[in-house]
Amino acid sequence: MNSLLIDLIVCGLAYVITVYFIATMTKNSLNKGKGGDEGDGGIEKITPPKIDLPPGVIWPSEAPKKSNRPEPMEV
Repeated sequence: MNSLLIDLIVCGLAYVITVYFIATMTKNSLNKGKGGDEGDGGIEKITPPKIDLPPGVIWPSEAPKKSNRPEPMEV
C-alpha cells in the first residue's frame, strides 16, 4: 500500500475516535444540567434592558404613527 493511503486511513480513524469521545462527553454533561431544582421557582420574566438613547433619537417601534388618510387637496 502507498504510504499516503495508510496516512489517510489512520487520520480518518483518529478523527472518528475523537468525534466519538467528544460526543459522549458532551452528552453526559448535557444530561447532568437537566432536572435541576436550583432555581428560585416561579415564572422567569425575561425583559430586555432599557437602553438610554441620546436626546432626539427614538426607537422605530416608538415612532409616531402616520395617518393613512391623504391630506385634502385645495382647489
